[in-house]
Amino acid sequence: MQQQKIVILDAIRSAHNVGSIFRTSDAAGVEKIYLAGPTPDPIDRFGRVQKEIAKTSLGASESVPWEHVGTIDNRATEEVLQLIAVLATEGYTIVAVEQGAGSVDVYDFNVPKKVAYIFGAEVEGVQEELMKAADVVLELPMQGMKESLNVSVAAGIVLFQK
Repeated sequence: MQQQKIVILDAIRSAHNVGSIFRTSDAAGVEKIYLAGPTPDPIDRFGRVQKEIAKTSLGASESVPWEHVGTIDNRATEEVLQLIAVLATEGYTIVAVEQGAGSVDVYDFNVPKKVAYIFGAEVEGVQEELMKAADVVLELPMQGMKESLNVSVAAGIVLFQK
């Protein structure tokens, strides 16, 4: 059985990062992307194509199903928690990709058949409430001086784990 993967983008503000994650998600077989809070949509509120997302996704924003959760003017915490609860009842393991106490190294993680990954905002990371609701907090081991990777790079590494 092939893995079923969902992506939740928690307040990722960069349209370029969103587009890149769409492209990676298409290549990795993600079945749906949820764009939460201020995360920009591939189609803006006026029905226009968001150019930065279209450019970096190379058309993947048209092939990977997506849905916006919450409104663009808040972090959509409650709405994402409700989504997580629904996905959990559908058998998805909820995985927050973030550094934190008790986090699991990505290379030690056995990827379940049904998984929903939460990727957080570029500076703030995944909201604490969402990390608490996750079944697993997954981190990428960092060996250099920087504490994190660009969110789209992190998504590329995580989404291709088997």
